[in-house]
Amino acid sequence: MKILVRARPSSKVNSVEKLSPTEFLVSVKEPAIGGKANKAVINSLAEYFKVSKSRISILVGQTTKNKIIEIN
Repeated sequence: MKILVRARPSSKVNSVEKLSPTEFLVSVKEPAIGGKANKAVINSLAEYFKVSKSRISILVGQTTKNKIIEIN
């Protein structure tokens, strides 16, 4: 399954908000420095979908807030 994610780094709280069946807003506390925010986004999505972190990968958007993420 592929989803569109809008990442919001340096937020006050970690949260996952479903905007549509394939679009999500993921807020994470970590800053967008050195891949910390990407790791936090993957962790948040793993908890939300109840899958392991290894099943989630960022296909597009390693360095941007808009990402395409695949969940196997």
